[in-house]
Amino acid sequence: MTALQPFRTGDTPLPDIVILTHKLTRDYDMGGEVVRALRGVSLQIRKNEYVAVMGPSGSGKSTFMNLIGCLDTPTAGEYWLNGQKVSDLSDDELARIRNKEIGFVFQTFNLLPRATALHNVELPLIYAGQPARERREQAARALTSVGLGDRMDHRPNELSGGQRQRVAIARALVNQPSILLADEPTGNLDSATSAELMQVFRDLHRGGQTIVMVTHEHDIAAHAARVVTLRDGVIATDQLQAA
Repeated sequence: MTALQPFRTGDTPLPDIVILTHKLTRDYDMGGEVVRALRGVSLQIRKNEYVAVMGPSGSGKSTFMNLIGCLDTPTAGEYWLNGQKVSDLSDDELARIRNKEIGFVFQTFNLLPRATALHNVELPLIYAGQPARERREQAARALTSVGLGDRMDHRPNELSGGQRQRVAIARALVNQPSILLADEPTGNLDSATSAELMQVFRDLHRGGQTIVMVTHEHDIAAHAARVVTLRDGVIATDQLQAA
């Protein structure tokens, strides 16, 4: 992999850069005291990279995830997603970017308990106004891609924890997002199920999906091709890992 060119204010990211942050800063006012959660994070992630973001509690990794997931806006600095500068967008514009460009996978699955796996995966397409037949076909393809083609009519209480997380991954992928953003995706799973889920992520990465995974577990981060460690709101290390 060739070295990335330094980015300067006024530049435009190279075409193969899907995520670029430049001197990204986020401050919070906590009862009159300013907490500097991020202190100028500059990072570039290429398309089809698999990156784990690590760091202890208070390191800024959750703030960083919220910013690259367009759930929050920076105090200063730039964020470019898939060639578009999103750090200056309004809340409504950020919502559109989230729905189109980002697939989220959370620790707690966030599935509708009374809905089937297929209907849970269909939800983003329903919100997007896609016709019923097309969205069912698209949702079925997403479930098949995570190995749940034979569980489409099952509800969450009829699925194991690992299968529920696969449904959540399929839902995150159904809009064919630019990035899959996973926040502690194995936090509620045992070690054997976690290993199975990491194989799903590896297969998705091999299929061309860009993945950014936030985790505090070193054995989970070891599955990624690159590990970025945050400490006190700055990047402490950024290392490629052996395949």
